[in-house]
Amino acid sequence: MASAAKSIGQRLEQYSLKRPQEVLLISAQIAGEADQITVFKGFSSSLVRPTAFDPDVPMLPETAEILAIDRLQAPYNPDAPLYIQQGLTRDEMLNLLDQSGV
Repeated sequence: MASAAKSIGQRLEQYSLKRPQEVLLISAQIAGEADQITVFKGFSSSLVRPTAFDPDVPMLPETAEILAIDRLQAPYNPDAPLYIQQGLTRDEMLNLLDQSGV
């Protein structure tokens, strides 16, 4: 499987390219700190920490503990989010990534 060599952050970004009508909102623990990361149209950005200048560097490191992933309808409006699916686990999202071919 080609996706085995890609990090989950890269796979989430690829998924978002295939589904530009969706925004992924990831709640995670990164280096012991809570973070929220959005993934949209192939790019990830943190809502808590500074985002890397290099857009090719996913904001979600492999060492991150994913607490939950929400799928939302784009564009993301934090005041009135439109959820497609809430509270996906890492394994549930990995299954969705496999089904999507990324």
